[in-house]
Amino acid sequence: MEYVPVLPDSLVLEIFMLLPYDAVLRAGLTCRQWLAVSRDEFLWRELFYSYYRIPRSVPRHPSSVSWYGEFRRLFDCIPCVEVQTLREHSDQVLHLAFSHKGHQFSSCSKDCTVKLWDTERADGHISLVHSSSMRQFNWAYTQFSQFNADDTLLLVSGVYLGPHHSSSGEIAVISLENYTLLSRVRNKPYDVFGCWLNETHLISGNLHWIGNMTSCSVLWLNKAFQDVESENVNVVKRLFKIQNINASTIRTVMVAHCRRHDNPDLLLDYEAQSQAQKQKGRLQRYQPLLFDLGASGSDDEDEVEGRHPPSTISGLDHVLQVGESRKTIGLRELEIEKQVAKMLGKAHTKAPEPSLMEALETGEEEDKTYLLFTTGSLTYSPHQIGIKRIKPDQMSTSGPVLGKERNSEFFDSLDHVIDIHGHIIGMGLSPDHRYLYVNSRAWPPGCEISDPMCPPPIAQEIDLHVIDLKSLREERRILRAHRAFTPNDECFFIFLDVSRDFVASGAEDKHGYIWDRHYNICLARLAHDDVVNSVAFSPADQELLLTASDDSTIKVWRSPRMVRLSQAMARPSRPRSLLPSWLSRNKN
Repeated sequence: MEYVPVLPDSLVLEIFMLLPYDAVLRAGLTCRQWLAVSRDEFLWRELFYSYYRIPRSVPRHPSSVSWYGEFRRLFDCIPCVEVQTLREHSDQVLHLAFSHKGHQFSSCSKDCTVKLWDTERADGHISLVHSSSMRQFNWAYTQFSQFNADDTLLLVSGVYLGPHHSSSGEIAVISLENYTLLSRVRNKPYDVFGCWLNETHLISGNLHWIGNMTSCSVLWLNKAFQDVESENVNVVKRLFKIQNINASTIRTVMVAHCRRHDNPDLLLDYEAQSQAQKQKGRLQRYQPLLFDLGASGSDDEDEVEGRHPPSTISGLDHVLQVGESRKTIGLRELEIEKQVAKMLGKAHTKAPEPSLMEALETGEEEDKTYLLFTTGSLTYSPHQIGIKRIKPDQMSTSGPVLGKERNSEFFDSLDHVIDIHGHIIGMGLSPDHRYLYVNSRAWPPGCEISDPMCPPPIAQEIDLHVIDLKSLREERRILRAHRAFTPNDECFFIFLDVSRDFVASGAEDKHGYIWDRHYNICLARLAHDDVVNSVAFSPADQELLLTASDDSTIKVWRSPRMVRLSQAMARPSRPRSLLPSWLSRNKN
């Protein structure tokens, strides 16, 4: 007998529109008609916007094929289920880093070890494969690590044992073939961290004070293998020398390889886009938040050396001495030093090359390599993003023998500076290196800084800024959900990470957070027992996330979808013989 619906589809749809998403899914199991209506695109469009509280001006993700599928992606594919807790570290875990293939990750900790972990076990669990202690090299703790491009070498950055406010650190390079130490490089201040430029060369920093609040930062290019036989072959070469004023320094260096054939633009600012569509030809109202240094030398370009405990901003030794000396030097003398430093910078800073700005203005596209770092110009706390382009001939240490390039004592100028107007506490690149995500704690609106040693108070809320490295501008979009509580001179770096669709960050409120990059919404809070210092997505599977905390643990999070799949694979399969069992029951 043919089934005749009691209610028309339109009426069923009206009823379903009043139900929550889970009730709609359960109702769809009732009959074929209700199942078909429960998959209606108009219904799931309404459920999507109401459940996630997304403005209706925000379009659906470009790669999505249905509203039902998009709802399910945000609900079912977020790594929010804790599946494992790693307790092998004996002290605070500060940083996590995946290999590019995703088959391993490394962790750094206050217990002064760097550990390597395997993520490809048959049972799905993560296991420890190697641990190296750096105490034999007089390190206090390890703080950062990074795999090179082909996953054969591991860069490990640490902090030296020494006076309480010492800012010295070191970078070690470890072979992942036999876990041997290949080289060690001095790194000052230690929160430069260091990074790989390519498979065989890494960047480190050094700091030279030339006054009470004036210094210069030198960034060095180092060869990972330093066992050369000839003294005329460089293993290290000066990359840039940059002047700092107002107790500032360069910190947190990272390299972005911006490709000309990158992914499509993310829809980052829907309000600005909708206004731009209404006001054709008036796009000049949406100006990038950046400073073009032009020919102004380095007077607009100065940094801030921190006065944090060893786990926070470095350089406290010198800055505290300045604070003590202010009792005898006075603000007038420090202001004179600042003006002299600016005059020196104008006279001895190379003019910036116009190639970068010309390429942006003319729309010329080519592959670019940028050196990104935190900096400042008003106070010691980092509040600006510095951008310096690295040329192809600077990619190796080949060239003049070490020392010959020092004939010119000029400072290098920066290509761009983006002002964040707050204390920067974290940075992370998208997988395609197109976008830079920045954690910051905002200063009060309209504040003025008269004393570099007294920065403005910072907000407890952490803002997450998005910078487009194709246009070199900050997008007018800020995510705010996570929080921090330490003051200026104690706040520390919180490492964030970005996957294809999501961005995650730790926080001082004992949680990690996950946002969707397209819809600008917070999707999950991941609980720990203490501050969450670092997060890391697997490059091979964004439904696998790691979080590291001051509670000395690393937690492994997977999506509900992956958890169900792993549980289904773990259950022994039993053959289903429905017909024989039915016949046997009837026979009995």
